[in-house]
Amino acid sequence: MRVKFRKALSPRKRRHVRVRAKVSGTTLRPRLNVFRSSAHIYAQVIDDTRGHTLVAACDLEDAVKSRAGDGAPKLTRAKIVGEVVAERAKEAGIDTVVFDRGGFLYHGRVKAVAEGAREGGLEF
Repeated sequence: MRVKFRKALSPRKRRHVRVRAKVSGTTLRPRLNVFRSSAHIYAQVIDDTRGHTLVAACDLEDAVKSRAGDGAPKLTRAKIVGEVVAERAKEAGIDTVVFDRGGFLYHGRVKAVAEGAREGGLEF
């Protein structure tokens, strides 16, 4: 008899699977996804029905670097990423989104992206 061993998922991955079971982006209300690495932060607005990324922003872009300045803290850069992705979404005609925290806890830089996006005019 063969026994199959399953590699255990990380706690973040388990939370992400649980969140994605409930959160899905549509054409009318796409999903604002946030990914946080140890050094950088990324945000995308995704239409899951077509599987397309509509707009995106990250703290590596010149648009974010110029607004934040050199040596800005990660929290400040995260908030600016939220504002930039909101501006780009507004230009693409997107007003409301569903927030997907990507399995990360809603505090710190993930919360800063959400607050920046709200200040930029997105509703969720």
